Amino acid sequence: MDHAVRCKLVFAYCALLLSFVADAVAATAPAINDPAQLLRQAESVEPSNHAEFNKLMRQLDAVAMGLSPQQRLHQRYLMARELAFAANYAVALPSLTALADQTEDPVLAFRAMATVIDIMVAESRYEEAFARLNPLLEQLPKIKEPGVRIQGLGVAAQLYIEAGQYDVSTRHADQMIKESTNAQSACRGWFYKSNALFEKGSAQLPADQLRDGTEACGKAGDTLFALSFQHLLADFDLRQGHPESAIRVLQASYPKVQQAGFPPQLSQFESTLARAYWKSGDLALAQKFANAALATNANRQYAESTANAYRVLYEVHKETGDSNGALAYLEKFTTVHDGYQSRLSAKVLAYQIAKQQVLAKKLQIEGLDKKNRILTLQGELDRKAAETSRLYIVLLLLVLASIALWAYRVKRSQLRFMRLARRDGLTGIFNRQHFVNEAERQLRYCRKSARDACLVLIDLDHFKLVNDMHGHAVGDRVLKRAVDACQAHLRSTDVFGRLGGEEFGLLLPECTLDNVLPRIEQMRAAIAAVSGARDAPGIPISASFGVAATASSGYELRQLMNDADCALYQAKDEGRNRISLFDAAMRN
Repeated sequence: MDHAVRCKLVFAYCALLLSFVADAVAATAPAINDPAQLLRQAESVEPSNHAEFNKLMRQLDAVAMGLSPQQRLHQRYLMARELAFAANYAVALPSLTALADQTEDPVLAFRAMATVIDIMVAESRYEEAFARLNPLLEQLPKIKEPGVRIQGLGVAAQLYIEAGQYDVSTRHADQMIKESTNAQSACRGWFYKSNALFEKGSAQLPADQLRDGTEACGKAGDTLFALSFQHLLADFDLRQGHPESAIRVLQASYPKVQQAGFPPQLSQFESTLARAYWKSGDLALAQKFANAALATNANRQYAESTANAYRVLYEVHKETGDSNGALAYLEKFTTVHDGYQSRLSAKVLAYQIAKQQVLAKKLQIEGLDKKNRILTLQGELDRKAAETSRLYIVLLLLVLASIALWAYRVKRSQLRFMRLARRDGLTGIFNRQHFVNEAERQLRYCRKSARDACLVLIDLDHFKLVNDMHGHAVGDRVLKRAVDACQAHLRSTDVFGRLGGEEFGLLLPECTLDNVLPRIEQMRAAIAAVSGARDAPGIPISASFGVAATASSGYELRQLMNDADCALYQAKDEGRNRISLFDAAMRN
């Protein structure tokens, strides 16, 4: 799956919080002293129309004495929903959670819970979101109001897209389209269905889906979901290699997105425009929109649109010959991209954990039911012969053993998913985040015990040529061979991780510069021998090594990595396939 488009879903979460519309809106302006009509009018206000919403809230406050307890709860829900749209989650979430858990109105509780799930996703609390999704779906058959059902189905469709369960998401989106009573609901369903198809890797929409989705979202006007559908069409154009078409679609909707003022959606439009202009060769506009996306995303460091903007700026500076600027933006892109990837892994892991918890609960209920039935049988068997009683006791033990076995398997699966979240999917060694955590832990130990340590950065030479000439499959095998060659010379206390692409990090605790060179030289020679392997014959592979020691760089991981990186660049400049030790002169 192309992860570079994943984060376009973030603004859809927040849009769903507030784009829900009531079944019907009064055609005439409400009387100032009619709370019921004021509440219906507030329901129908577009999320971006803050002035109109605040005006209606003031009118409700003016007639507060005439509000029934249920109307007060409804007003409280609308105010919390508005806070969520403004990204004030710290205030909105407690209020909505209390409504969902305490109100006796099942419809209001359902709506509050759906909004709570959206906020949890926006705050990256995926495990909690999935834990609340199953009870929400269990209540769905009891909900008869069309608009409320659409809200619940939309929450499920969005979450399943996030977890990579595209077929399940499509089923919920189809149900939304089937039950929609207005263009806004239909547009929302078509957006989720098309989004799931895009995430599965499709290059274009089926003709009937494109026609029906475009028609529904066209009737929906300039709602957030209609604008999101236009952005999705532009993404399809980019995937097909038509940046000019994508630019036309995006520029037509961009002023409306600016007017709506929803930061996640605005930054997504800007970063996609930057990518489209870059692919079309207009570097000036590409740089302009990339910087605009970064400004919009000032408080959203690990958003996909932030990573895309840094990627465009890196490409622009590289093409204009500004190598220093390109390197700076590449480093920023790598940091944001890794953080975003960690969030994606967390979503998938949260889904798997929630799935295992549901299974465990089901097994627990089945186990209790079996035990109750067996206890009933045991009471009846007490009146029978002793031999028959012993047979049923054996049956009871077998059932309990099967329950214990299932519980063990569930727990083992959960532990396996937790291990996968810490490992690089290709090589099996630590991923960047876990390498950083383990390296910092080892450095704290070395500092406390006054022991030396060395940090080594490894970069495979000319690895891009391997991918270009032999394909990514061969490149992946070469990466794994290189990792295996290094691991043959590691101790159990050494920390080894993949930092990104063909770059690796190695922390050697209790190791000085005097004894690090022979070990690193063995690794260098072993990597060079990879070219003779059966699954990568005749492909010359070598690696450059940059080494920094705590004796000269201190025990801070950031400083060690900076110094080792300087040494690595020195090794590259000196001809590659060699080892370079850091000294203080390299900082000048």
